[in-house]
Amino acid sequence: MATRPWHYHAADAPSPRTAMTVLDTPRLRLEPIADVHLAGLTEMNADPEVARYLRGRPETPEETREMVERVKQRWAAQGYSWWALLDKQTGELIGAGCVQNLRREATPEPDLACPLEIGWRLRRDRWGQGLASEAARAMAAFAFDTLKAPELYAVCVPENTASSKVMKRLGMRELGVQTWYGQGLATYAFTVDEWRAAEA
Repeated sequence: MATRPWHYHAADAPSPRTAMTVLDTPRLRLEPIADVHLAGLTEMNADPEVARYLRGRPETPEETREMVERVKQRWAAQGYSWWALLDKQTGELIGAGCVQNLRREATPEPDLACPLEIGWRLRRDRWGQGLASEAARAMAAFAFDTLKAPELYAVCVPENTASSKVMKRLGMRELGVQTWYGQGLATYAFTVDEWRAAEA
């Protein structure tokens, strides 16, 4: 199936009521990233194992601080970006997840002419507990139900088999290796109809 680039036109922008959407799952609360989440994000992003398949190196505190500022601006301008994933029982930040536009090159800002993707990262001590799938389902529902996206992508380096398994578990189709973020990434996607069928 041919991909359909999708992005907002002015008339499609979220209303102020939906511009900062909090999502809830059985175990997680997804809050739009804000300054209050900086310490937890800085600690997570400094873990070499968390960063292994992302930047390939730990993120510095300054890089995380700059990311938080960019994300806050995207939430205000577009009504979607990165969430902090919080454990409902403890309130701890245990990860981060996003709905954002892909980009072909390794640029700081998403390309609004590219399709939407979902993405995630988790603290190492919370791996293997099904939390990535739980957050991903909530973010996909937001993308399809609220943003009315016709199709949703997810990408990872081919060696990141844990993330690939989550994508398959969600019911996404494998599209092979495609160029995103300036590198060859394993690419998965599903349409809104495929999502509804997988969730039925």
